Amino acid sequence: MGETITALLAAANGEIYDAPGYSALGRSGDTLLDLTPQDLIPLPEGADLMFLPGRRAVGKNRAGDIVSLDGRPVSAILPAGYTRVYLPAFQRTKNAAVLPLYGYTAVALYRDRLYAAALRTDRSDFWNPKYYNTRSLKKRIRQTKEALPDNRLVDHLAHCSLEYHCCTAQNLFYRRWEAGIPTSPVCNANCLGCISLQPSECCPSPQERIKFSPTPEEVSAVGIYHLKAAPEAIVSFGQGCEGEPSLAAETIAESIRCIRARTDKGQININTNAGYTAGIRKIIDAGLDSMRVSIISAREGNYAAYYRAQYVLSDVKESIRYALEKKVYVSLNLLYFPGFNDRADESEAWRGFLNELPVQMIQVRNLNLDPDMFWDIVPPSTGKSLGTRRFLRLLEDARPRLDIGSFSHYRAK
Repeated sequence: MGETITALLAAANGEIYDAPGYSALGRSGDTLLDLTPQDLIPLPEGADLMFLPGRRAVGKNRAGDIVSLDGRPVSAILPAGYTRVYLPAFQRTKNAAVLPLYGYTAVALYRDRLYAAALRTDRSDFWNPKYYNTRSLKKRIRQTKEALPDNRLVDHLAHCSLEYHCCTAQNLFYRRWEAGIPTSPVCNANCLGCISLQPSECCPSPQERIKFSPTPEEVSAVGIYHLKAAPEAIVSFGQGCEGEPSLAAETIAESIRCIRARTDKGQININTNAGYTAGIRKIIDAGLDSMRVSIISAREGNYAAYYRAQYVLSDVKESIRYALEKKVYVSLNLLYFPGFNDRADESEAWRGFLNELPVQMIQVRNLNLDPDMFWDIVPPSTGKSLGTRRFLRLLEDARPRLDIGSFSHYRAK
């Protein structure tokens, strides 16, 4: 059984080969590094392999030189609950197109099987692909449409379920767990990796943004339907198919009051950039249970470089502060990019952030973006990267009771 960590490459037809004699590399920021056994886990069930067009695979030869290989680089796309340790190593060719919005992860051949440079950060099985896209889905969609006739949100979520295979959309029809309720067609940020709206010259968005503003009646009907019957039920405002939900604060607040007048079951959550504090306050005061805040950096300049927003990081912090004061459970949706978040300067900023705002959870999410596209906008730093595992330990040390995972969990009342 081979103990070397061997580079992989893909042919033009998509077939994957190993490259004997060439050891595999990973990427942290813009630096190429040797992969070690400590960096690797067996390729998880449900992971996909992709080759990267317009790029060449690289490896290290026996003389210790990094060389270009005769094929395209191979990347793993991890299932929910796994965080990448390294990006795939590659050389970008001239005029290469921007890569689609996926979380590219280094992958290699080790001990005669495929391994990914990753670690598991959440043990919940709710997002396992085996629970979704089943044969009964279309029948369940018909049943929900009969129960909630002429509701535009149900039609929209049915489209997301069948066209984009969205798990939170499908959960409404399966009547279980976390179901998404999109409300806002507009946004107050212009995130580099937005998955619902991209400029035409960039990579295509993987889904379309909602084109209408649902009424409080439509929203509350869906919320009541789900929370009354679903096990471990969560309804979440702020989905990948919409803009910023707090911009629909009046609708959401009225919907929450209507839902809670009919049922006290389940959990009402918002996924938000939290930049519009006035809207966040209205939603919290209406009876919000939990809030997950999208964030990439605890440093103002680095935060602004990614979000390109109409608000600033201090507005986000003010929203979090208000939520904590009102006993709302607050998670951070930390967009993770190896070689950026784990830099020494970023890590120190996070220590101060968590001391100031003691949130209850951090959900680590792989940043779905072309690595070169992201690195082009990151402000320069002399800070050395600590590595993913050390960075996560630092967060835990900064806030000892902090939960670290990858997605929202149901919290029993």
